Formats: sequence, structure tokens, C-alpha cells
Amino acid sequence: MAKTCQNLNMTALPAATLAHVTGTHSDQPCVLLKLGEIVLKGGNRQHFEKLLQNNIRMAIAELGCGVRLWQRDGVIILTPETSDPGADAASKAALAADQIAERMLTVMGVVRVCRAQRVAKDPDAAIEAAAGMAAGRSGSFAVRAKRRDKRFPLSSADLAIAAGSAIQRRYGNPVDLRNPDFTIHLEVDQSEVFLYTDGQAGQGGLPVGMSGRGLVLMSGGIDSPVAGYRMMRRGLYCTFLHFSGLPLTGPESIYKAYGLVRQLDRYQRGSRLFVIAFGRAQQRLASSGSGRLQVMAQRRLMLKAAEALAARVRATALVTGDSLGQVASQTLANITALDEAVKLPILRPLIGLDKTEIMAEARRISTLALSELPDQDCCSLLLPRQVETRAKVADLHKIEARLDIDQLAGELAAAAAEYRPG
Repeated sequence: MAKTCQNLNMTALPAATLAHVTGTHSDQPCVLLKLGEIVLKGGNRQHFEKLLQNNIRMAIAELGCGVRLWQRDGVIILTPETSDPGADAASKAALAADQIAERMLTVMGVVRVCRAQRVAKDPDAAIEAAAGMAAGRSGSFAVRAKRRDKRFPLSSADLAIAAGSAIQRRYGNPVDLRNPDFTIHLEVDQSEVFLYTDGQAGQGGLPVGMSGRGLVLMSGGIDSPVAGYRMMRRGLYCTFLHFSGLPLTGPESIYKAYGLVRQLDRYQRGSRLFVIAFGRAQQRLASSGSGRLQVMAQRRLMLKAAEALAARVRATALVTGDSLGQVASQTLANITALDEAVKLPILRPLIGLDKTEIMAEARRISTLALSELPDQDCCSLLLPRQVETRAKVADLHKIEARLDIDQLAGELAAAAAEYRPG
């Protein structure tokens, strides 16, 4: 396969030119990407689509395959290219299409990924391809046809009936239009016909980068990776910050954070993880007489250090895995006191979820097993016997004044170590 991806945006090309560029090869493997929320963006839609196409190109480039990309009516079409014209070119193209489809399942902004076939714009070719797609399948079926080009000699209904009849004659499968075991879709486009089965659900949401940049406070637990994922799905490009207990603990929590960011990197690519050794700062807070406010004081210090680092990585918001009432520091009064510590907005995408819901999402995005690995989290160090659930900002300011907290936060941010798990 070619080593670099060739990217063509053919949205605006006339049909004759498009047919010349893309060709009319029969039974050519391709991938159809169905878009959702993006098509509702009105005047900004073109900007969203351009960013999504760039994200798709970046994801495919890692595969080392050549590809043509074009878009029509809320659908992006990806056709693999092979430089080898030999007898096995078709199998290589099919394998490349399978790999592309698998990679597209992690691209934010894509609602559905359909591994498809592209055939000549001819009724007989379309019907034959539909029958071939049903080979080896058992159970009932349905055929759904959509004719974008009204010049095609068969209407949508007639094409569906003809393809369904061919499948019944050849294989004997029963028709069930309400609840079929499998469905074959035919879409008559400007220069060709696309055929595909139901496909797989994509990530949906918005293209990563559409909503700016955020800094995720990554604890290594279950919640914060899910929070990061959710903000990526809303178009936020995320950088990650982990506070380890070093030198009071070992490096195990760093290994977990690294693994979690590596897992999340599938959804945006190029992720960076910053690690701050936080143990000494925690000792200073404890020795300053923080008492019941120790947890709140160290969380405010974390936010201040994160805000200082955010300026360095061009992030305009902080992201945490807080869920209202889940632990003592996440009461409404304490959340209000945390917000006061920084000027940047703090995004909390899990605020209304319970632990069961968060764990289900962590399992789905494959971060739960990593999060459940044992480690010594810095937040469990130097805990007071009783934790304040209704912290007063004035009391926290007194503790911070003893330590020149803003200078300490700047020093912590400056000493952050950077890793690139992607």
C-alpha cells in the first residue's frame, strides 16, 4: 500500500468530473461515515466538516494506507488506494477498507461506520452486488434503497424489490421489513451505487478540537478518564495532568495515568500527560495547620497549579471527574469553594451521574480495568480523621496565605514532567 494518504475533498465537483476522478470500478471496497450533530450546525457546518475531515486523515495516516476522501449530503466516503495492480490488489484493498473502518470507530463526530461496496451505477450491477452481499447470511432480511439521482432508471422502491427478489430466489431467506435479522442498504449516488449492511455505531458528538483545549486533572481513578472522554466527545482537545504522591509514594499511580491517557489517545491522538510530584506540597499544607480542611486545601492547590500549567499548554478550561455528593470534597458547598480558587472555568461532565453509570461508561471505553489496578493515590495521603464538608473560603484563604500559595502553585507547574503516551 502507499505510505501516505492522498486526501481529496470532492464535495463541490460536478458529476462528470467526479466520475472521472473516482472511476466506476465494480465491487470496490470503501467505508461510509454517517454524520449526525454536525449536519445541524447551519452556517458553521463547513468549518465543522473540514475539521472532522482533518481528524479522519490524521487517524488514517497512522495506518500507512492511501485513501480518497469526499463528502456528500452528510456522508463521508473513504476509498482505499493500492499501488499494487497485481492479482491480490482486490484483497489488499478489502483489508485496507476493514482497517479504515475499524479506525473510524474512534473518531469523534462520526455517528455510524459502514463497511461498504461501491459498484457501477447500473441496476443489474447493483442487484447482483446486493445478492452477493447476502451470501452466507441466515435469517430474515430487508433491503432499503435510496435514490439520490432521480435519473436512475429504477425508483427506490423498485430497486429494493428487485434486489430483495434476487436474494430470495438465490438463497431463500424470508423477508421481514419490520424486524429483519440483517439489512442491506443501497444508495444510488451521482456516479455510483453504494451497498452496505447496518454497520457499527460510531462515537458521535463533535470533532475533537472544535471546542478548544482543556486540561484534565487525571487522578488515576475511575471518574477522571470518563470525564476526559466525555469532553473530547464535545469537541474539546484534552491535555492531562496527574498529581503523584512522590516522593512519599512510589511511581505506580504515574504508570496508571500513563496507561489511561494512552487508552484515551485513541479518540484524539497526540495526547500529552504532565505529572507533578505533589507529596512535599501536601506535607507543607498539613504542617500549616489545615486540619479538617487538608483535602480542600490540597485540591485548591491542585487547581491553582493546573491553571498555571493551562496557560503553558493553551488550555482555556479545567476538567475534573467530580460527581455531586460522591465524596466529602464534592458537596455543593465544597465545589463552590473549589471554583473560587481559579479564574478558569471548571468543567464537570459527570456532575449528575452516579458511580454505577460512570463505571458502565468506563467499561465501555476500556479504562475501567486500568483504573481498578491498585496504587497509592496522593489524595489518600495525610488525610485528617474528619473531613470538612462545608468549607468556608475565608478559612481556606488563611491557610493559603501562610504558604504563599500562588507562588507554590507556579513552582509546581514549572516542575511538571511531560510524557507523550500516544
